[in-house]
Amino acid sequence: MTAAEALRAAAARIDRLDAEVLLAHLLGVTRAELLLRPDRSIDVETYEKLVECREAGVPTAYLTGRREFWSLDLAVTPAVLIPRPDSETLIEAALAEFPSTGPTRILDLGTGSGALLLAALSEWPAAVGLGIDLSPAALHVAAGNAERLGFGNRAQFRRGDWGQGVAERFDLILSNPPYVEADAELSPEVRDHEPATALFAGADGLDAYRRLLPQLPGLLAFAGLAIIETGHRQAADVLVLASAVGLSGTIRRDLGGRDRCVVLRQSRE
Repeated sequence: MTAAEALRAAAARIDRLDAEVLLAHLLGVTRAELLLRPDRSIDVETYEKLVECREAGVPTAYLTGRREFWSLDLAVTPAVLIPRPDSETLIEAALAEFPSTGPTRILDLGTGSGALLLAALSEWPAAVGLGIDLSPAALHVAAGNAERLGFGNRAQFRRGDWGQGVAERFDLILSNPPYVEADAELSPEVRDHEPATALFAGADGLDAYRRLLPQLPGLLAFAGLAIIETGHRQAADVLVLASAVGLSGTIRRDLGGRDRCVVLRQSRE
């Protein structure tokens, strides 16, 4: 069977783009190279297994082991949340807040694949960073990404419960904590395959913020900023929680016009 024939058969079962990505992954080529050589032969049995998994709802990123974030090619496994384009809003917000001199010390709480920390380090070559996660498997993925992308000497990773026990202070703190309500309806692709600990945060989706926000004042350097992702209906509630621990902030929206993160700083009262 040729690549073109296999793609036609797969596209009748799964999304055409997914079919192309999976076949390009199998062949070790780009999608462009794949489409330029539609007559090449393929390993039909292996490709069929990939298509079956995708048809069953396994995310494409877990099947290929890769996901792009902020132009970085990140390795991902089922131990980490798949980075979303919406989360790039946090990096855009950080760039807007540090227009000239960038941060020198960056903290990523709940680092997962390391996406936010490594994206930030790619923008500020003089910065160093620390990624914290409770999951050893996630930390393994993040450390591997840092090494492969050339950030191994600038990024450290540590197991921890948010910022508990961290003695350093940071110019920039980034976090994409779990914020999905316990009874929220999610697609089976997300609910059945991505790590629940990175998704769910109690009945109202705010439990992680209740634990995380009180730690921030003790982690921020003078004039430091914390940029925290939120669900699109949660930003106002997060600002209220932040105010209670001495933080003030603003809401930043994503490209779809939805509230996506809050930018927090120590209140000056």
